[in-house]
Amino acid sequence: MTTLDRPDAAGTARPPSASRVTMSSIMGPQDTNLMGTVHGGVILKLIDSVAGVVAARHSEGPAVTASMDETAFLVAVRVGDVVHVDAQITWTGRSSMEVAVKVTADRWDESVPATTVATAHLVMVAVDDTGSPRPVPPLVIGSDADVRRSREAEIRRTHRLALRSALRDAAEA
Repeated sequence: MTTLDRPDAAGTARPPSASRVTMSSIMGPQDTNLMGTVHGGVILKLIDSVAGVVAARHSEGPAVTASMDETAFLVAVRVGDVVHVDAQITWTGRSSMEVAVKVTADRWDESVPATTVATAHLVMVAVDDTGSPRPVPPLVIGSDADVRRSREAEIRRTHRLALRSALRDAAEA
């Protein structure tokens, strides 16, 4: 087991399992769009809410959404589906964290395996009472799956930073 140690980190390092959250909700008629399926915005709100809880638990305090990327809607969700939103920390920086979210759904009245309906990655920033970024505890990387998720998170971070830099350069040109 390895730990990503940082001298500026707050709190004790912890594994992704310490803050993992799953929330389930039955989708009703109030959640539908004009197509008769569950509105993507409803799913996005669930994703953001659960990611916020995971980030707050890991950082032991408030955290805000800095970005949501790589959101993929794979299968439509219908009224009566039970949606399960599962989220966990995959990477931590000084004050930011990446949260991976997987959304699955199954029918309320059938015993069938859940189908993956959406995935997303969010960057959450821990904030203090004034809204300023604050340090977060490092992430304990233990399993092979945790190592893989952390490496993939580093790649996404590199891409986000490169895109931000390229967009800033383009705006200044």
